[in-house]
Amino acid sequence: MKKIILPILMLALVSFTVSDAKLTKAERAFAIAEMTKTHDHLLSAIEGLSEAQLNFKSSPESWSIKECVEHIALSENIIFGMQQGTLKVAADPSKRSEIKMTDEQILAMITDRSNKVKTKTPFEPTGKFGSHENTLKEFTTKRAEHIAYVKNTEDDLRNHYAEFPFGTIDAFQTLLFLSGHTERHVLQIEEIKTSEDFPKK
Repeated sequence: MKKIILPILMLALVSFTVSDAKLTKAERAFAIAEMTKTHDHLLSAIEGLSEAQLNFKSSPESWSIKECVEHIALSENIIFGMQQGTLKVAADPSKRSEIKMTDEQILAMITDRSNKVKTKTPFEPTGKFGSHENTLKEFTTKRAEHIAYVKNTEDDLRNHYAEFPFGTIDAFQTLLFLSGHTERHVLQIEEIKTSEDFPKK
């Protein structure tokens, strides 16, 4: 009987450990702070801009500020959808060894504007939301929802994974990537505003 009971107990223990791996208070606070900070930075960067300033392009092939904001809004939905998709696969603590970057390194990597990346078609701005106001509303609404998710989730975000061109990251780091991606393009917006030909008003 002992030989039968012991494996059952071990299986139950492992199952409990995997499914009960929730975010720590520090992890939750860190993600919320980052997501709030980049949300606020975007709103501050575009506050009071005129239509001419929003549509200004430093070169024909570059994005305008309006297009940057749309890219941010599109990415908010797509990247969060990727993060949620990771949760459809069973948690696997054995894959932790594939994580090569710390949370801080993820943020530093994605916000580094010296590393230029060609975006993929689903992320390209095409006027999907109809107006700049609608685009901004889409972003702020979704970011509020995503912050609320981090505040309340009981999901195991450390043992689910997403594959990116630069490597494997966990579901928690995907949220940090999402926030860092916003910051990356806010920095792009600030670069546009420093252009010599940027409209004065």
